[in-house]
Amino acid sequence: MEKEKSGFFAKLKNGLNKTRINLLDGLDSVFHGFSEIDDDFYEELEEVLVMADIGVSTTGEIIDEIKTLVKVEHIKKPEDCRDYLINLLSDRLNIEGDQYPFEHEKSIIFVIGVNGVGKTTSIGKLAYNFKQDKKKVLIAAADTFRAAATEQLETWAERVGVPMIGAKEGTDPASVIYDALQSARARDVDILLCDTAGRLHNKKNLMEELKKMNRIIDREFPGIQRENFLVLDASTGQNALNQAKEFKEACDITGIILTKMDGTAKGGIAIAIWNELGIPVKYIGVGEGIEDLQKFDSKSFVKAIFED
Repeated sequence: MEKEKSGFFAKLKNGLNKTRINLLDGLDSVFHGFSEIDDDFYEELEEVLVMADIGVSTTGEIIDEIKTLVKVEHIKKPEDCRDYLINLLSDRLNIEGDQYPFEHEKSIIFVIGVNGVGKTTSIGKLAYNFKQDKKKVLIAAADTFRAAATEQLETWAERVGVPMIGAKEGTDPASVIYDALQSARARDVDILLCDTAGRLHNKKNLMEELKKMNRIIDREFPGIQRENFLVLDASTGQNALNQAKEFKEACDITGIILTKMDGTAKGGIAIAIWNELGIPVKYIGVGEGIEDLQKFDSKSFVKAIFED
């Protein structure tokens, strides 16, 4: 088990390498490039954090806290602020309570996101993870508005070895959900993964679509655990944060899946999303392999970035 944990951490650290290099190089230049703590020091530190996509609001809060610490503790050397900064970033990601209740009871997970963020791939990898945990999984291909969406999901379902319920393009998504619910009951499924709501051009339509699906679930499976996962492309940085804000206005997002973390230096967006929106990041993609969608652990995340 220890070896397995070590392997996961090594993969996480490697996947966050671009973020790590970007942030550490910037911080080193600040902490070792200034001989005293002054306005220029704070301005440079702020720029480094913003460039890592930690977010303007979150960065402002962190800078204010460092300024308070410097005054209270009478700190003179910039490098003496480094450990405190790391602790502040870690605290910003500290989420209490069980963020994975769907692992312990029968659950329905809606997976939401605009085209191109890795939604279909994330569903396939989630199905793989759940199956590895001995869960009975069913996929519902209810994003019926996008051409080839069902075919792509079907390929993943076959690869993972889980059943899938789909329909022709243009079919009412709610009818797909209804069929999937009947199948889930017949198969005694633990987790029903629903690909749906891949559009945000009209928030009202999105809300109505989700309401219709949820009414069917209320009728067929009252009280079942539900999750709405929003898939975001981490490489888009602040655009991902803006997408999260838009979707949050349209529906109740219970968790974020951040994809393509291995290809970006903007991994700090995970901190901004939680601190500014209060939505927990539940999974991060740190590679292209089927096993490269990891549960998000805040301590491991910060450790992977800052540990030598």
